[in-house]
Formats: sequence, C-alpha cells, structure tokens
Amino acid sequence: MTGSNDTPERLTLVAIDIAKHYHDVLIEPPPPGRRRRLRLANQLDEFEQLAGYLRGLKNSVMIGFEATGNYHRPLAYFLHRQGFALRLIPTLALARTREAMHNSWDKNDPKDAR
Repeated sequence: MTGSNDTPERLTLVAIDIAKHYHDVLIEPPPPGRRRRLRLANQLDEFEQLAGYLRGLKNSVMIGFEATGNYHRPLAYFLHRQGFALRLIPTLALARTREAMHNSWDKNDPKDAR
C-alpha cells in the first residue's frame, strides 16, 4: 500500500515564482490565516525583508520554487543560509498542474505561484 505524506497542519507554505527582475511570492499560513501575495525584487534588501517576515511567523515555513535559468540561485542560497526548508518544483510538474487547474497552457507568474 502507498504511504501518505500529508502536509503538517501548522506549516506555512511559501511558493515563489522566479523571474529575472522580480519574483512573485504566495504565502499561505495554516487555517484560519489568509493568503498573502508579494512581489519581490531580485535584491538583497528585499530578500532580507522577506526572511524577516517569515521568521516572524509563529509556524515553521516550507518554501517551494521553480528554478528558472540561474535567476533562482541568489534567493535560494540566501534562504538556505537563513535556515529555511526549501523544495525545488520541477518545471514540467508546474506546467501539468497549471493545465489541470486552469484548463489552459497560458502562463503568468502570479498564477504559477498559486
């Protein structure tokens, strides 16, 4: 029988769609929290603001992102050095999920973060 690997209840999920100049961020805290969307410039000071916000949350944080060229490397390295749990989401998996959820191949960054 296949084992189940459910997300723990008290885990804040963060999805980041990587781009050259700006990253779209979706933060989903556990219920009854509300989703929050951010647009993050590819700059160290904004990375520090995001890390500070995430450290201020009461729950542990897991961050998932799609690698895009080499643009993900500075942010991934920074977040890893800050001690956050990171997960790489394969591009093909993201494309298939987008097609299934939206019945379209249309790509846009906020939709990808969702």
